[in-house]
Amino acid sequence: MAQTPQTVSIDGRLLRLTNPDKVLYPATGTTKADVIAYYVQIAPVMLPHLAGRPVTRKRWVEGVGTDKKPGEVFFEKNLPDSAPSWIRRVSLQHTSHRNEYPVFSSPADLAWAGQVAALELHVPQWRVDQLGTMQNPDRLVLDLDPGPGAGLAECIEVAHEARDLLSGIGLDPVPVTSGSKGLHLYCAMDGVRDADYLNAFAKQLAVSLEESMPDLVVSSMAKSKRQGKVLVDWSQNNRNKTTICPYSLRGRARPTVALPRTWDELDGDLEQLELDAVLERMEDLSDPMAALGHSGPDRLERYRSMRDASATPEPVPADRPADRRGEEPIFVIQEHHARRLHWDFRLEHDGVLVSWALPKGVPTSPKENHLAVQTEDHPMEYATFAGEIPKGQYGAGSVEIWDTGTFTASKWRDDEVIATLRGQDDGGLGGEPRTYALIRTGENWLIHLMKDQQADPPAELGAVSPMLATLADARSLGDESEWAFEMKWDGVRTIAVVNDDGVRLYSRSGRVTTATYPEVAEELAGLPAGTVLDGEIVALNEQAVPSFGLLQQRMGLEKQREITAARERVPVTFLAFDVLAHEGRSSTGRTYEQRRAALAELDIDGVAAITPPAFTGSLREAVAASRRWKLEGVVAKRRDSTYAVGKRSTAWLKIKHQEMQSVVIGGWRPGASSGFGSLLLGIPSEEGLRYVGRVGTGFTDAQRRELGAQLRRLERKTSPFVEVPRDVSADAHWTTPRLVGEVVYGGWTGSGILRHASWRGLRKDLEPDDVHVESKE
Repeated sequence: MAQTPQTVSIDGRLLRLTNPDKVLYPATGTTKADVIAYYVQIAPVMLPHLAGRPVTRKRWVEGVGTDKKPGEVFFEKNLPDSAPSWIRRVSLQHTSHRNEYPVFSSPADLAWAGQVAALELHVPQWRVDQLGTMQNPDRLVLDLDPGPGAGLAECIEVAHEARDLLSGIGLDPVPVTSGSKGLHLYCAMDGVRDADYLNAFAKQLAVSLEESMPDLVVSSMAKSKRQGKVLVDWSQNNRNKTTICPYSLRGRARPTVALPRTWDELDGDLEQLELDAVLERMEDLSDPMAALGHSGPDRLERYRSMRDASATPEPVPADRPADRRGEEPIFVIQEHHARRLHWDFRLEHDGVLVSWALPKGVPTSPKENHLAVQTEDHPMEYATFAGEIPKGQYGAGSVEIWDTGTFTASKWRDDEVIATLRGQDDGGLGGEPRTYALIRTGENWLIHLMKDQQADPPAELGAVSPMLATLADARSLGDESEWAFEMKWDGVRTIAVVNDDGVRLYSRSGRVTTATYPEVAEELAGLPAGTVLDGEIVALNEQAVPSFGLLQQRMGLEKQREITAARERVPVTFLAFDVLAHEGRSSTGRTYEQRRAALAELDIDGVAAITPPAFTGSLREAVAASRRWKLEGVVAKRRDSTYAVGKRSTAWLKIKHQEMQSVVIGGWRPGASSGFGSLLLGIPSEEGLRYVGRVGTGFTDAQRRELGAQLRRLERKTSPFVEVPRDVSADAHWTTPRLVGEVVYGGWTGSGILRHASWRGLRKDLEPDDVHVESKE
């Protein structure tokens, strides 16, 4: 009776199993389930010998049968369409045809082989790179195959003679009982010579062995010469030949295994071992052939030599690079504020991150090439590194991840790399695929954005957040010549997107606010399609000074009648201070000065939308002007900084005249009259909403009425705070923490409570999750 198929999870992959109790080895009763279990358990030592090698399979769908009646075997090179999509495929051209092979890299891949009764897995002596290009062989193999009248004992005798011969020329062979009749001898090679050379070299070795042991060795394939002798088969080094993979099962009457051995074992009672004995053996022994599974030079040797693991937070792995062949390759671009600002461009290749330093950043137009200086290979762990490298260490300075994701390489040569990068939606590349070419020009390289690959802004930018500034003081700047200064406007941050179908406005949290500020959308409609602006919407009082209190009369309005009336009473203006895209090409990877020049070219100078003039004086003069104009403060921006979408960056510093803090309302205490006397404030933390004090001043009567109504609708019985002082909670009323407000204050107490807080107003453009401590307590 057919068994019901079942789906199992193996190494995070879902695999559909059919007929797990089907017997594949009748002599031992070994089932398909036993085969799958073996391959999953042996995977840690077997996969290094499969990594990067196209796999040819021999399948016994109905089992291996018996010695008298062998089962039918299918020899399979092409990976069928029914195979799981997560198995890596590589297309290889042969003389007259092309085959699509699998490359196994995970226990789930091996489990699938067991599911389709692919008992024997055969691989060549060479690997393929990430592009599927055949590399030079990294190992040499001699197959010691006993003819009629000879057996394993004769193979062992020849193996010892071969070991002496190979050791004499600097090679250290590893013996492998083939799981059939004979032995294999493997030697690690440096990958310098091609397959034709190694095949000819292996033939010379076989002939030398025949000359030294004429009564026992034959190097000719002729069957008539093999009686009582051991054939030293050198031909498996041919680029078109394959050999049974170490730890693979064999399709013989019993489930024997091609098993790497120690030389000491060859002097004992040697026999071909079966799968259960192999698994038991590997519980106590390491892989005698492990070194061949990780052949090649240590590409991180230089990286380690340049770093002190005890003095830098950078990852400094002790082991060789991990083999990730079969995984989708990753990239990372890191903004590195070292002695000189630059961007580190890193692509995964052969288990490491091949790296270039870009002094001028990532190019944003095909018309410009940027210098790329190749640096040492970095470990894969560096792809997630961000932090501060201490002074005195190599590369001292701060490192931030500018963008990261996966890539596809269409070319990878020593002098040219072409890769299509797919980054994060909020990353520096703008979330769209970008194809770059890295071209060697003498000692250095150039990086080029391929034609027609300009960084187009996404069609919908509602999920893209603006770049945020870090609160600081004037002492944080250092050399003022590296900074530009702008006024800090007292309004709501807004992203404006101009497309063929009109203009859309987005709040900092991604909420569409186009209908709330129709005059801004109308005025920006004349800009070229594909323009994306960053700015602030403000409401000006009679002295032409931005008033947050006035702006609150426009914030959050949704009904057309209310918006029309408020538009006449409280007009607003969009102050454009940055450009993220122009005519469909992203500007986020360009420097501040380049973006500012592009913004000037747009000539935004109307009533409901203008570009404020750049401030040309010193920081002291900028602060003085801000005070004179009764503004919030100053924003200092590094002239060479790119636009970090959705990230708070030290490349932008806000210097305020008053300390301001966004807060979440978690409750209120009653006042002398009906209504609330003070609001209870909190800031989200990892533990929950942390109580940071209360505010009872700064409210207008209208604000008290509006807030009182909202608080009553949100009232709840339990406190939303992690902890609150007993004297505060005694008469407190609790509310669901949805409302965000802003206060000015005079500092923090030692226990983390706001001093002298005064209310500024609700922040309808912010969500509770947007709130964080804006200065040190």
